[in-house]
Amino acid sequence: MNMPPTLSRYIRIATLGLFFLCWSRTCWSANWPQFRGPAGDGHAEASDPPTTWSETEHIAWKTPVHGRGWSSPVVWGNMIWLTTADTDGKRLYVVGIELDTGRVRFDRKLFDVEHPQDIHLTNSHASPTPVVEDRRLYVHFGSYGTACLDTDDGSVVWQRRDLPCNHWRGPGSSPIVFEDLLIVHYDGYDYQYVVAFDKRTGRTRWRVDRDIDYQTDDGDLKKAFCTPTVITVDGQPQLISPAAKAAIAYDPRSGKEIWRIDYPNHSATARPIFGRGLVFINSGFSKARLYAVRPNGTGNVTDTQVAWVAHQGIGSKPSHLLIDDLLYAIHDQGTASCLEADTGEVIWKKRIGGNFSASPVYAGGKIYLLNEEGTTTVIAAGRQWQVMAKNDLDDGCMASPAVVDDSLIIRTKTHLYRVAK
Repeated sequence: MNMPPTLSRYIRIATLGLFFLCWSRTCWSANWPQFRGPAGDGHAEASDPPTTWSETEHIAWKTPVHGRGWSSPVVWGNMIWLTTADTDGKRLYVVGIELDTGRVRFDRKLFDVEHPQDIHLTNSHASPTPVVEDRRLYVHFGSYGTACLDTDDGSVVWQRRDLPCNHWRGPGSSPIVFEDLLIVHYDGYDYQYVVAFDKRTGRTRWRVDRDIDYQTDDGDLKKAFCTPTVITVDGQPQLISPAAKAAIAYDPRSGKEIWRIDYPNHSATARPIFGRGLVFINSGFSKARLYAVRPNGTGNVTDTQVAWVAHQGIGSKPSHLLIDDLLYAIHDQGTASCLEADTGEVIWKKRIGGNFSASPVYAGGKIYLLNEEGTTTVIAAGRQWQVMAKNDLDDGCMASPAVVDDSLIIRTKTHLYRVAK
């Protein structure tokens, strides 16, 4: 039977559209390009990693990683990338590991550091997480150096080592890519500013100093370790950029300030997230607070656009998860909590034990909470508290995991694992 030309054309168009939809979803789920994943929010909803594992169960491979580094793994195609450093901080490396086999394909020393700065005992000299995209990897070690590498051969495309900052406790802020820019925080003891590099050449496109009244001369209270995020409000992008004592929204194309809120805390670390018309901002250390901010104001909006503030039981280091209308958090000292995203009302709060630096991830209806002692607690997302499993590895996690397909990529203090069904 001959098909009418119009119907035949529609079928071809629909088939092509379905192909590209499936292809885009496959690429999306197979890549984890930055700190906290494709959208920077810890979500991998299309994936369904194992609920249980051990050193002998559901481990596709386990690869040792030399040195000391807390950067989280990023994934593009069949390559996992991370950074590490010698324990004394004098040599900084980038490592590339094959996703399917765990084989180390690249292990390149990028920078020598003659006089490394002191770091906090919970930090490393390689804590910022890289960003990866097609054929390009961007690695950042704070003021020690930033570089763009060709992922095909590991060659350096450009590097910058001329930006001053005494991180005091060590670098922590991860870079992000927005359009043709690589945006980086430098919030140190002595200097505090934000830089946007041309991601193709490394040239500075804009730089803005923090215009913040820190109310102190103590540089230790001016530093921060936060990774910014870009949101869209009324069709316009905003760079949400928490620092010490304030969080500022900039135009990411120019560095021009749009709005800000003030808070009394320093060393902001958790990455902000956006949803339900609110930006959720963690204020950092010295009794952290969690702010829910409507991002449609201008100027100082502390008194006008803050929907709610949570003061009790808010952790300082791990980032949060927003799933539907609920906000999930894990405190540094091991208390998990669930809040109403619209109001901040506490739904439940449970002690699970351990110490936490890694940020949680959400996949397959499950929330994965990885502690510094080697235990991952898996809980069900929802209004009812439900522990699904507790899984132990030989060492603990400072880095946040990546999720690709139905696998977890877990970096412990000594090894990289692929946990798979």
